[in-house]
Amino acid sequence: MKIKSAGQCILLYIKSRLGVFALFLSFVLIFAFIFNLYSLSQDAVIYASLLCACLGFVAVFVDFIRFFSRHRTLMLIDKTIGITLNGLPEPANPIESDYQKLLYDLFSAQNRLISENEEAKSYMSDYYTMWVHQVKVPISAMRLLMTEEERNSPLGAELFKIEQYVEMALSYVRLESETTDYVFKEYSVLTIVRQAVRKYAPLFIAKKIKVNIAPMDINAVTDEKWLQFVIEQILSNSLKYTKKGSISIYAVQPQTLVIEDTGIGIAPEDISRLGEKGFTGYNGRTDKKSTGLGLYLCKEILKRLSHTMKIESAPGRGTRVFIDLSRRRMVRE
Repeated sequence: MKIKSAGQCILLYIKSRLGVFALFLSFVLIFAFIFNLYSLSQDAVIYASLLCACLGFVAVFVDFIRFFSRHRTLMLIDKTIGITLNGLPEPANPIESDYQKLLYDLFSAQNRLISENEEAKSYMSDYYTMWVHQVKVPISAMRLLMTEEERNSPLGAELFKIEQYVEMALSYVRLESETTDYVFKEYSVLTIVRQAVRKYAPLFIAKKIKVNIAPMDINAVTDEKWLQFVIEQILSNSLKYTKKGSISIYAVQPQTLVIEDTGIGIAPEDISRLGEKGFTGYNGRTDKKSTGLGLYLCKEILKRLSHTMKIESAPGRGTRVFIDLSRRRMVRE
């Protein structure tokens, strides 16, 4: 909160002391009435009034200085009040002392709840991380037991989807954690794209969807693993909602990667909300299998990588996803 100016403080001070000023004025009027009733000398009345005014002015000035000083102290600690209560001014009266005691009690209760919440969050994060790694073992075993023909069959495609959902769960847990494993370097975008497409080759084959990768000569300062995850999620969505046709990947100036499909498209009213946590849109509600987490993860990851994402689509006309890799504030490793 911004510290108020002297003029604002004076107005605030007057409002807070209106009762005192009214009482002081009442005393002055009473004394003036009594002096006039007993026909005292006018000079005596004026002299007594001046003395009272001087004393009153000094008292008001000293009280205002204290008021302004306390206000300034409270405003200066406003930015750290959520972390510590150190710096609070000494209570001027028992009421302020009671209020400060309530603050300390609330602060202690808040810290206790935060600590309990962080502990529970850490426990759940550890549990899901362990669960993901345990699930990946039988998935890998199943893949080894499958024949080459089975790997390229619908059964192999479904097993691949399970594997990707497990990877998504692990990425979600890592994204929500306080620690990160980002490694920022300058990477070839084409290399990352090819790795993602190669990984999703079983689904392209199973659905008989053609993929077109145009030559692109762009590099980006980014994290290879997380950017590849984003591209994979967008490819997964494109494959899910593209029944026939192709998916094209190309670059436009200055450093924007475009993933375009010939799928069913997205309703206009849903585009602005894509990327919200848990939002599935019309297609997701129709499909009844969408979680709304894929694009949310993409949006959050790109934000951490200092990239941006824009989606253009129309029902029946496919979807284009633009990933702007030029907006970066990172320093090359």
